[in-house]
Amino acid sequence: MQSQAGYQRIEDYGIIGNMKTVALVSMNGSIDFMSFPTFDSPTVFASLLDHQRGGSFSVAPMISDFTTSQLYLPGTAVLLTRFFSEDGIVEVTDYMPVKNGHAIKSNAIVREIKSVRGNIRYQVRCAPAFDYGTVGHSCKLEDNELTFRSDTAEPTLLRLLADVPLEVRENAGYAEFTVKQSETAYLVLECGYDKIEESNPIDFYKLHTYKDTIDFWRGWSTQSTYKGRWKEAVNRSAITLKLLTSSEQGSMVAAATFSLPETIGGGRNWDYRFTWIRDAAFTMYAFLRLGYTDEATAFLQWIHDRSEEDKLYLMYSIDGKHDLDERELDHLEGYKQSKPVRVGNAARDQLQIDIYGELIDTVYIYNKQHTAITYEFWETIVKQVECVKEVWNQADHGIWEIRNIKKEFLHSRLMCWVAMDRAIKIAEFRSFPYPQAEWQQLRDQIYLDIYHNFWNEEVGAWVQYRGADKVDASVLLMSLMHFISPLEPRWLSTMKVVEKQLGLDVLLYRYRNGDDQFDGLGGEEGTFNMCSFWYIESLAKSGEVAKALDSFEKMNGYANHLGLFSEQISHKAEHLGNFPQAFTHLALISAALELDKQLDRH
Repeated sequence: MQSQAGYQRIEDYGIIGNMKTVALVSMNGSIDFMSFPTFDSPTVFASLLDHQRGGSFSVAPMISDFTTSQLYLPGTAVLLTRFFSEDGIVEVTDYMPVKNGHAIKSNAIVREIKSVRGNIRYQVRCAPAFDYGTVGHSCKLEDNELTFRSDTAEPTLLRLLADVPLEVRENAGYAEFTVKQSETAYLVLECGYDKIEESNPIDFYKLHTYKDTIDFWRGWSTQSTYKGRWKEAVNRSAITLKLLTSSEQGSMVAAATFSLPETIGGGRNWDYRFTWIRDAAFTMYAFLRLGYTDEATAFLQWIHDRSEEDKLYLMYSIDGKHDLDERELDHLEGYKQSKPVRVGNAARDQLQIDIYGELIDTVYIYNKQHTAITYEFWETIVKQVECVKEVWNQADHGIWEIRNIKKEFLHSRLMCWVAMDRAIKIAEFRSFPYPQAEWQQLRDQIYLDIYHNFWNEEVGAWVQYRGADKVDASVLLMSLMHFISPLEPRWLSTMKVVEKQLGLDVLLYRYRNGDDQFDGLGGEEGTFNMCSFWYIESLAKSGEVAKALDSFEKMNGYANHLGLFSEQISHKAEHLGNFPQAFTHLALISAALELDKQLDRH
């Protein structure tokens, strides 16, 4: 068995990107994950999932006894990794060039290596592993430019440029050089599919792309309407959500990575590089709340295009396809030997009827606060309501994508009520034609079903599914979605049960059913970060503002050094699951906005 020593902690990474794909950069200066050409494409670097076979692009200063740190330049996705030693100080600046909101055609990574103090020697190794490390490649050096070409019918190309001498070692790019004090060396990795579009000389990157990229990100960041108390955390979350959003498509991925484990050594390892209707709709809600209306407009157009199909699917690839076959990559050992390594996602075939509520709620906010939707788009909403009418009282797999059973889950039923309620509000606000009596009767029927049939008097809470004796963290959305008053006695009782059954101070499990039979998956998992932010927002709404404030600060303390969150937190407070996760960051934004509102009132 191979050692776990070859892996960085999940939280020891920063993310860079160009709204087409992303890369993860570790605190030791190595790019250990990147899919190409898009978020959900096969990887060219994946040592995060197999430190020997996955492929990486490392920059290593040859100094002794060093420590490292990372930071983002303010208001940007430009990442600095610093090395500190008695031998000197090193600064590696990483970014993916962007101009006017889009990746430049060469789709590049720029790495600037600066010796801040001392004359420092460096080793660079660029060792791609194409198609999840399943295919070989050729490596050709010409005029100090290295071209990697995958051994496939339609090859992926990487082109490494440098202003230091390059060589080939073991079919990888290699360089060893000295950068004098206060001087900078440049490395650029251009990426292409079958060819590199608009290949540029290295001077182009040295002279132009840094300023263009900084200007774009700072210009985008200043569009935020957020004026509250947590600007740094909210703006970093917004930039992270933007990095996970496709500028070409308008869709977004749930997280940057796949198969990072929910338990080290466990099998709960999933591919999150797809567009879940639920996650994307919630994200667009967060964008709207911050004033980023262009992203919401592009997503709704993407949704409208999907509505031309026979039905709305649970999840899609970034370009709107739904052929997401799940398979296991047996040749990869997995992060710290956490197997299997899965790509694709079998949950695409599940029935999850909550998605209509999240989607129509976002359309409601968009229509009310930004731009009136067209009647053509309204007809799309009517189609979704027709689906709700057919399925609202069915058992489904639920928000947590339970693989072995279907239940009448509270959250699914709640979001069906949201779908009906918001659709009615849109129709009445815009005077759109709709069957008023029929829709209102169904909305009220769903409300009464939830209120009476999902309440467990013995437990003192609304429970996970009809007939259950345990709560689920998604019950917190009952208040956040305005189903119930946050001061109603039944709600306050439910909050206490959530704390008792699921809580570890501010950390919350999504559910604790006590056996593997419920979700069909063995092993434990960590606490869910987004559930903690739901809890904080619910506390604030329920009048426990001081407790919510303390909890929010505590929860922010679980972010990594850059303010990024994965999906979960382990027993010893390390990050677990795919990273960074959109849902956690949008929940942070929503909690901050609610806290600001309540603190201003008080």
